[in-house]
Amino acid sequence: MLQYPHLEQALKYHFGYDNFRPGQRQIIEDALQNRDLLVIMPTGGGKSLCFQLPALIKKGLTVVVSPLIALMQDQVEALRNNNIPATFLNSSVNPYKVRSREEAIRNGKIKLLYIAPERLLSEKFLPFLDLVHHQVGVSTFAIDEAHCVSEWGHDFRPEYRQLKSLRRRYPGVPTIALTATATDRVRSDIIQQLGLKQPSIHLASFNRQNLYYEVRSKSKTAYAEILALIREIDGSAIVYCLTRKKVDELTFKLQNDKIAALPYHAGLSDEERVKNQNRFIRDDVRVIVATIAFGMGINKPDVRLVIHFDLPRNLESYYQESGRAGRDNEPSRCTMFFSYSDIKTIEWSINQKTDPQEQLIAKQQLRQVIDYAEGTDCRRTIQLGYFGERFPGNCGNCDNCCYPKPLEDWTIEAMKFLSCVARCQEKFGMLHIIDVLRGVKSKRITQYKHDQLSTYGIGQDKSVDEWRILGRSLLHQGLLQQTNDGYSVLKLNALSWEVMKRKRQVFIVVPVAQKISLVEGTEKAVQPELFQRLRWLRKQLADEQSVPPYVVFPDATLRLMAQIQPQSLAEFAQLSGVGSHKLAQYGKKFLGEITAYTQEQGVTPQQNYTTASISAEKKIFTTPRDTELITLRLHQEGLTVAQIAHKRNLSPSTIINHLSQLMAKNQPIDLNKLVPLEHQQKIWQVLEVLGDISLTPVKEQLGEDYTYDEIRLVREKWRRKNRE
Repeated sequence: MLQYPHLEQALKYHFGYDNFRPGQRQIIEDALQNRDLLVIMPTGGGKSLCFQLPALIKKGLTVVVSPLIALMQDQVEALRNNNIPATFLNSSVNPYKVRSREEAIRNGKIKLLYIAPERLLSEKFLPFLDLVHHQVGVSTFAIDEAHCVSEWGHDFRPEYRQLKSLRRRYPGVPTIALTATATDRVRSDIIQQLGLKQPSIHLASFNRQNLYYEVRSKSKTAYAEILALIREIDGSAIVYCLTRKKVDELTFKLQNDKIAALPYHAGLSDEERVKNQNRFIRDDVRVIVATIAFGMGINKPDVRLVIHFDLPRNLESYYQESGRAGRDNEPSRCTMFFSYSDIKTIEWSINQKTDPQEQLIAKQQLRQVIDYAEGTDCRRTIQLGYFGERFPGNCGNCDNCCYPKPLEDWTIEAMKFLSCVARCQEKFGMLHIIDVLRGVKSKRITQYKHDQLSTYGIGQDKSVDEWRILGRSLLHQGLLQQTNDGYSVLKLNALSWEVMKRKRQVFIVVPVAQKISLVEGTEKAVQPELFQRLRWLRKQLADEQSVPPYVVFPDATLRLMAQIQPQSLAEFAQLSGVGSHKLAQYGKKFLGEITAYTQEQGVTPQQNYTTASISAEKKIFTTPRDTELITLRLHQEGLTVAQIAHKRNLSPSTIINHLSQLMAKNQPIDLNKLVPLEHQQKIWQVLEVLGDISLTPVKEQLGEDYTYDEIRLVREKWRRKNRE
């Protein structure tokens, strides 16, 4: 297999990150070998990088198919802020800019083009793409949100089906299909519909470890709980509702309580929706209250809270919507409010469908959501099981694992309930059974003479909700059945009779309201005041450029700044998230804010240096690690890279990495033992001309006689000289 030792350098240079996330490197290596790929990676897992980095390394244009205008704009803004040549073409671009951008594409000045499928496949655009392919070359088609190609996906779009024609028109161009969620059926559909040839399939875990999942009962205090949750977090929140009316009502209440909130739903004009969404993305408001139409087109990584005020329609949608929290892998919360009135609302909507098969699928999906909401198992076990992924439970980051709910013995009540079903001859639904148990005097009950049954009125000690909880629990435990013909008639089974004959006990979960804080320690060693000052500076810089704040730096990098408090550009450059372009663009401004803070607090630079040196958790080191010191000792003994690697049972590339890191940390590495003097001088000359860039352009300039390892080591010495 081909090796790409320079990928980490390219990653740090262009995007500012020291290491790849799980799975990314293998995907990128496959992409560089021009293979077709199917990448299923959860929201926040780093899908975009899997085609963005290869696009910068490969020759030609990478065409990214994206279904949403806002998503294109967000990604292009973020790329351009890293000095990466990217652009988009969609209906928001005027004809003059279209011509200008097309000219830049033809001249090879653009590496990534984002475009909607309708425009890409139009009769006007395809001839232009033919010309680009002839002059510049199309290196890859990246199909984002690839689940849209499948009728079995949660967001099917017919125009995605036509993308298969790209394979016929450009047979030699590889395709990368990417999605955050896809069941087995959807995966097979994607491969077939896009005509992928023996694709390399990369299936990452769907487990979002940083997200805390909880389900709360939607009681009369629900709004007060939402208000408290929003006030607790230090960041943005999304609140989802089923209807426009609820969106408007909740937004009004939040605004009255001095929460900066805006609505988002189809009842607003296009202009107002875009305006509200942009204000949320740019941190002008903290909260967006929306119908489920919101969020597919944004890439805001610092959402700390996603609330479903109403029940979602299916688990796949819930995974997507709740997954808009914590895309930066910082601790975030996903709260669902659950009430049985929501079920009725969704059931009514399902019953409006004209296709019986669609109704059946929708009802099955609703049942899975209810199972999740009422489930007492680990939330991740239920959620990941839906995608065919096994999870052992005890995640330690959901309500059921952190606060196991008490079980109560409701065998007597279950016997009453099942007996009532039997005496009503298994011909009625749950609400009718509950009315009989509670002794309701309704026309329907008297019509069927159910007020004369022995079970009439024997359940007046329990509320409607309590009986409903029992009924649902009996269904989930398999102690009762329900027809799927749209009428939801309750039916007894063999286990039902075991309960009624006292051969089986019935335990149900008793709902208990819990006040739960986010993962403790998330602000450990971070100065809250400095963090807020850095956020204000970030907001100011973002507004000046008309970009979202996270495009400048993500929250995680700001937290590192507040924790490490670097005092020089060299220290600042070591922070995860700081690439070469952002170092030059923002380094001095953020250092100025940090320096002002440390002076006000009376903290000396040496104290900050010590803080940095012990921050192993974030892989920011200003003193060598033990493994690097062992390599240093062997190097000083005169061993070659190959000899050190053999002696330590490590790869030569790992030893080169140690030596490079040791040089960066001002350790005594003798470069003359590693790189011939003539090669050093030539590499140095090229770096003086090209500047601090990734290794590949330097290697292309020097030719085959020079290795990436030589270039990397000389570049580290060159960097040190330029920092002094």
